[in-house]
Order: sequence, then C-alpha cells, then structure tokens
Amino acid sequence: MSSEPIERRVSYLGDRLRGRRCHICGKEYFDIRDYCGNCGRKSFGKMVDMDLFYEEGKLEVCTFINNPTNKFTKLGGFIYGIIAFHDGKIKVPGRLTDQIIKDGEEIDFSLFEGRAVVPRFRRRYSVGRSDVIPTISLAFTFSDEYYPYQEHVAVKPDKEYDAPGIVGYGVYTSRFRIRERNMERSVPFIDEDSITAAVEAGKLALIHCGVDSSLVGKVYVGSESNPYAVKPIASKVAQVLRLGEEEDDMQGVDAVDTEFACKAATSMFKDAASLVSYPKSNIEYALVIGADNSQAAPRNCPGGELDLFVGYGGCGYVLGRQDLIAEIEGWYSCTSDTPDFWRRDGEPFPMHGGRFTGDPAYFKHVKKAAIKLMTRLNLQVEDVNYFVTHQPNVSFPVRIAKELGFKEEQYSQSLQVTKFGNTYSGSSPLGLAAVLDIAEPDERILLVSYGSGAGSDAYSLITTSQILDKRKRQKLTVEYQGENPFLEYVDYTTYRRLKLGM
Repeated sequence: MSSEPIERRVSYLGDRLRGRRCHICGKEYFDIRDYCGNCGRKSFGKMVDMDLFYEEGKLEVCTFINNPTNKFTKLGGFIYGIIAFHDGKIKVPGRLTDQIIKDGEEIDFSLFEGRAVVPRFRRRYSVGRSDVIPTISLAFTFSDEYYPYQEHVAVKPDKEYDAPGIVGYGVYTSRFRIRERNMERSVPFIDEDSITAAVEAGKLALIHCGVDSSLVGKVYVGSESNPYAVKPIASKVAQVLRLGEEEDDMQGVDAVDTEFACKAATSMFKDAASLVSYPKSNIEYALVIGADNSQAAPRNCPGGELDLFVGYGGCGYVLGRQDLIAEIEGWYSCTSDTPDFWRRDGEPFPMHGGRFTGDPAYFKHVKKAAIKLMTRLNLQVEDVNYFVTHQPNVSFPVRIAKELGFKEEQYSQSLQVTKFGNTYSGSSPLGLAAVLDIAEPDERILLVSYGSGAGSDAYSLITTSQILDKRKRQKLTVEYQGENPFLEYVDYTTYRRLKLGM
C-alpha cells in the first residue's frame, strides 16, 4: 500500500474524537450530524453528543503501510487499522503510533489485533515550515503497555482550604529513550512535539484531580521549544481539553504561553494561586503546564555539549482551593540579567556560557531564592522533608542541595534527570511530581526552580490527607515511566531523526 487515504475520511471536530448518538434508537456516528439514518426526521433535536477522547477502544483489524508517500513519508512504515468503541457500535480509522518498524521486519498482525488501545494526541502528517501544524487524536497506543487506560471522572469537591495549592498533576514522557554515559533521556516519537506533550500532560492532570474541565478558567503553558514563533500552545491545549465553558467551538477560558527558559511554568504557580484566591476572578481552577522538546545542536556543532542532557516531556498542575493535595505555604522569586543560556530569534538551537552557567547563574539564584523563602517562613533545613530543584545535569542539583545543607534522603527522590534528561520547563515540575507520588500527608516540600537569563522561584508546599485519596487515580507515575518494561531504546542516529520530528 502507498499511503493513508487522503484525509482518512475524517469526521471529527477539531482534534478531539467526537460523535453523536441517536437518543431514539441508540445508533452511533463518528461525525457531528443532526439526524439519525435509521430514525430520519423524528431524530432532529434528539442527537446526543458523544466524546471518545477519554475512552478505551479495541484494534479490530490492521495492516502495514510499508511505503507511505507525500506528507506521511517521515513516519516510515506504520500500522494502520480500524478501532472499535462501545462493543463495535462505532468504528474509526486510526494509526498505531509509537511503533518503530525496521525495514524488512516481519509483522505478525495477530499480536496487534484484538488488543485494547487508547487515543493519543499527535501530529497528523508533515507540512512545510510556513504551514500550520496539523494535529489529531486518531493515533492510538496499546493500553496494556506504556500508556495505560485511565478513566476521567469528574468528582464533586468536598473540602475548601484557606490557602490555594495543587489539586492534581500529570506527567507525560515518551516511552523512547537513549542511554549514554550512565544516564537515560526521554526521546519524542516522530509525531510528537511540545504541543502534544502539553496536551497529554494536561489530560493526565485532569484525570488525577477529578476536576470538570469546564471549571478551569485559566491555562498557562510554559515552553522554550514552541514549534511556532507566533502562535500559542495554550490555545490548542484549551480547545483539545475543552477548558472553560464551550460555546460555538470556542472556549470560555484565558489561555496564554509563558517563556522564561526552564522556569516558564513554575513562574506561573504563584499567578495561578493568586487568581484562584481572588473572589472577583470567578476562576475556580487554573492549569499550569511546562512542556518542552528540549533543544540542542548535534554534538559536532557549537553548543552540542547540551545534547548529552536534553530530554522530552511535559508536566501539568491544576491549582485551586478545593480538595488540595498540597497547600502553598509561601513563595519567593529573584531575577537578574545573567545571560548564561540563550537562543537568538531564528536560530534553531540555543547557546550557553560554559562554566558561567554555574556559579554566577544557577547556584547563585537557586541559593538566594531558597534561603530567602526559608528565612521568611522561619524554616530550618530539618523542617523540610523534600527538596526539589531544576536539573540541567546530574551534578548541579546535588551540589546545591548539599550547599544548602540538605541530606541525600531529602533530595534523592526528586532527582530524575538520569532517567528523563533535562526536560527544560518540565524539569523541576517533574521532580516535584516524583515527590508527590510518594509523599505522606503533612510533609513539607521545598521547590526551587531555575530559568536561564536568569531567575528562580521558590515555593514551600505542605501535603494534605487528600494526597492519599487521589493517588489511586495516578497510574502513569514518574517511577512507572522511568522503570517501565516497555521502554524502547534507540541509537544516536534514530534519536536525532525523532528529535527533529515531522
């Protein structure tokens, strides 16, 4: 076969799998239609909206596209098939993603057909650099492998807190890794980028917190690897996740991108906390996401040293004042014009100031923010259960933790750079998620992020009893993603190809 059918006869609205069901006879359709083919005129006004975005389907039959053409060539060979939902009442065409098929490899379709799959939000096909990037949710992965199926159930909150804090969170990384120099780094699949990571992280955060997406009134997406120079990631996240009240295919939500190198997301924690605490804002929840396909030049180019540490992924945090898993006790930020790391407009890869990135940049700002906040809150090192900071490499977070007086048991749980690499805007949020995955109630977490250019945000968080209640909803934990048996390791050539994407 040569390629996927043009437009795949797609009958979906936007990037989310939707359909309609006849309220009279129950027949389901994978399109937005006003009447039922069985019931005719009497079904007008009685077609019920149906959403498959959070559902689990089954791969009924599939084939191998061994020589894709035109916009699909960068995918290489791929599996394409028919996915059934609701016991076969509705069937949709879709691509099985996250599969690297080698040339000449024999494929046993019996290993694929009949298995449960979940929708994934991905790039649809390749376009030119001046075109809008097409995305879709008609890509699927097996739910019994790296990405398990997780049901999204909106739960009515039962407790309001005096202070704002974290209501839920989600971490998303690819199952692909490159292993070098005693560390592993997450690698995006060919159809992934910072936009797809942001959507998936936000989706997982909503699942974990049990918040109705229509109640999210603000979304921030922090990134330094937006595929667009002018066009936000946040608007895509808002539409796909259906944040805020929806009317006429528009979302009643404020969506904005932020950029401050690797603290682009943590900078917004305090803004989100302030917003949900202000009565006249009428915003109950805010979603903060940090997502990056961390950039680095090839190793034989200037700035290629960064290529040893960059990773891929996203983290999403829902903030509010109801059903918190961690209250925000206080925060402090500091900033200076310290050009330790930069990327000029139009340049594909960043540059850095060598040793200059350490002492006058990272260490100075992290230390100042941490000490200032601890002083303001009258905290000693022994009052902190966990210390989390930005992880650009293996040595920096360990050194600053020791300089501040923290012991290994206070910072080791957050150190995830050896498993995922430096995920830039998602780096310290990922370390925080690793701690929240195992923290007990009434424990204090000191989070100190860092962003080149330069600045740090320090937060003191105190966990609540509800952290245990919500933990059962969290299947895709940091540990699960770091130690998963379905990880696939790639060589450097494949890594660079996947990193550049479609």
